[in-house]
Amino acid sequence: MSRLNGFSIKTITVSGLLIALNVVLSSVLIIPGVISFGGFPIILGGIVLGPIAGGVIGAIGDIISFIVRPSSGGPFMPHFTLTSALTGVIPGIMVRLLKVDFERPSLWKVLVSIFLGQTITSVIMVPYFRNILFGHPLWLTMGRAASRQLFNIPLYSVVITILLRVLHKAGVIDLVKQEKNKNS
Repeated sequence: MSRLNGFSIKTITVSGLLIALNVVLSSVLIIPGVISFGGFPIILGGIVLGPIAGGVIGAIGDIISFIVRPSSGGPFMPHFTLTSALTGVIPGIMVRLLKVDFERPSLWKVLVSIFLGQTITSVIMVPYFRNILFGHPLWLTMGRAASRQLFNIPLYSVVITILLRVLHKAGVIDLVKQEKNKNS
């Protein structure tokens, strides 16, 4: 059996690695309060493996992260699992709508895809949920999130553009496309 619920074993394996990377990177802050790479594996998974896989990577990564290190001892909040899932779904959809060529990916198309996803999830949804759940001041939280994304979005975009070229040259992108064509 080389498929499980429509996903190939290769896709499940790569998704598992990206989930593990998300869990580890979510707890590491390069510059506290400014740079976190937790969203990077989710976005990469959504772009390379597709929006559904990106959503699964984000959701499962969030749930496992909560189990491994519960935030402030508070209850599990599915609101943040939704935003983690959308972190992979939105860029995954956008690179397909913008027809990003993985052989020669356009930095601006990758940037727009990541910008839209991170703006909706990290800058709008997370601060909104923090406001309604915990009473955090909305505009202050949004401002802080936006300032973090001013650094993260371009960084993620450049690194993912480079990774797409490298993965294409290594034949990984072609393997992913072959797996998707088998599903169709």
